[in-house]
Amino acid sequence: MTASKNEPMTATIEMMEAGGRTLRVATWRLDDDLDHPPILFFNGIGANIEAVAPLAEKLTERAFVMFDMPGTGESPDPALPYNPFTMSWTARQVLDQLGIAEVDVMGVSWGGAMAQHFALQYPKRTHRLVLAATTAGMLMVPGNPAALTKMANPRRYIDPKYMNEHFQTLYGGIDPDGGANQKTSHIGRLKPPSPRGYFYQLIAMLGWTSLPALPLMKKETLVMMGDDDQIVPLVNGRILASAIPNAHLEVIAGGGHLFLLTHADQCIGKLRAFLDAPTTEAELARAA
Repeated sequence: MTASKNEPMTATIEMMEAGGRTLRVATWRLDDDLDHPPILFFNGIGANIEAVAPLAEKLTERAFVMFDMPGTGESPDPALPYNPFTMSWTARQVLDQLGIAEVDVMGVSWGGAMAQHFALQYPKRTHRLVLAATTAGMLMVPGNPAALTKMANPRRYIDPKYMNEHFQTLYGGIDPDGGANQKTSHIGRLKPPSPRGYFYQLIAMLGWTSLPALPLMKKETLVMMGDDDQIVPLVNGRILASAIPNAHLEVIAGGGHLFLLTHADQCIGKLRAFLDAPTTEAELARAA
């Protein structure tokens, strides 16, 4: 399987039954003898596994687990709507089937909300938490209206010309020198979600916010934000970092909503510094 015509994806892909749903699940290096827990990654709204596969490919000392949400990528349409509680439960079942007891949990944008909920719902399965380009849910500072309008339009996944034309408005943070290659690479990895899949993702977070629960979050947390993000302004990361007791905020200068891909080397360095840091006595005490 390939992430695009020019970018091979080395993941192991399988269709898995979990939580009454059929999901397309990708894993990287799960059978390797690695020193760190795997990363459970929650993707952005409407995005398929291939959209962030480059991150999993580059962070070679870590195993990754990722799945297409119902109705996205190659996961079949959901029969019924879902919410963060039921999808966290489903993700836990995926981990159970893969024989994984503990993970570092990471999410970007919409998936960042899922990552927060999973860590709150399953603290004993969560080692550390990484939140990228995300918010505390409904209690957020909205982004650029022009970007949000286009964000809600699934045409960005269906029409490459539309995506190319509005890429900077949507995502910001494009390198003036390598922007054309960045756009082409990202667009080439996308597969449009089904209308039902996209709609169910949109409504899954209606009314949801993590903000009242974040002071109870005991996990070491890295919050990563781009200062040119047109969809999720930087102030939302500051809110998360101030609400979570053990959080650290990293700002990617010039980074837009896709800074994990456009500023990959810088982000991977920050991820390694955070995730590879030795477990502290305070972490052990909180986990006890």
